[in-house]
This record gives sequence, structure tokens and C-alpha cells, in this order.
Amino acid sequence: MIVNYIIQFVIAMIATLAFAIVFSAPKSELLYCGISGGIGWFFYFIIMEALGAPTLGNVVGSFLLTVFSRTFAAKRKNPVTVYLIAGIFPLVPGAGIYYTSYYLITNDMSMFSSYGLSTIKTAGAIVMGIIFGMAFPQSWFNKAFAPYDRK
Repeated sequence: MIVNYIIQFVIAMIATLAFAIVFSAPKSELLYCGISGGIGWFFYFIIMEALGAPTLGNVVGSFLLTVFSRTFAAKRKNPVTVYLIAGIFPLVPGAGIYYTSYYLITNDMSMFSSYGLSTIKTAGAIVMGIIFGMAFPQSWFNKAFAPYDRK
């Protein structure tokens, strides 16, 4: 059981790392980009396994991904988007978008509606998680990594 979670984390991390390389993330930040994607996927996968709730999994995964991305950004003195954009990659419903488009083009409205609704729910859940994660003031993250002698 625990091995499955580790495998899921590592694969999500590698996929995110590859995505970050393709989109020219700074070389010094590639490991952190990979970790952010692994974290988001890990919590999504835990919720999916425990509760069978993909929408909730996407909200929680993207929320925690956002919090970790903001933490990395404050600690590493980089924009949060470096970690957030790369890290969101494993959660994005790429297959859902593809099949929604495919069924629209083939005029199969029943399947189009089914995949479309599922894809919109997933995308909305990701957006809500990011919004919740961005709701915390940036000063909380900055203070956590400020030097002790700073006034």
C-alpha cells in the first residue's frame, strides 16, 4: 500500500520535472518544481483512494500544491508561478479535454456532455483549490523565512 503511494509520488514528480524542463523553468528550481507536482498528485491520490472523490481530491491537491508553491517561492525568492504552473501539470484533466473535444467533433452529444461536465468539474476544483491557497496573506510566507535579525 505505502509502496503504491511512493510510486505515485515519484512518477508525478518525474512528469512535473519533465514539464518544467520543456517550459524552461530555471535549472536551479527543477527539483522544487518536481516536488510541487508530486505533492499535489500525492494528496489527490490519497483522497481518491480513501474517499473515491476526484473533485474533492483536486480541490485538496491543488490547495496544498498552492500552499507549498508559495512556501517554495518565499524560501527560494522566486515567483510562485515557477512552482505552481509546473506543479499543476499532473492534476490537469488533459484526457478529459481531449475526449470532450473528440466527442464534440464526432457529434456524440451524450458522451460530449458526460466528458465535458466531468472536465469542467475537475478544472473548477483545481481553480477553487488555487483560490483557497492564494487567500492567505503573502506576509505569512515571507515572515516564515525572514532572517531573525530583520525588524
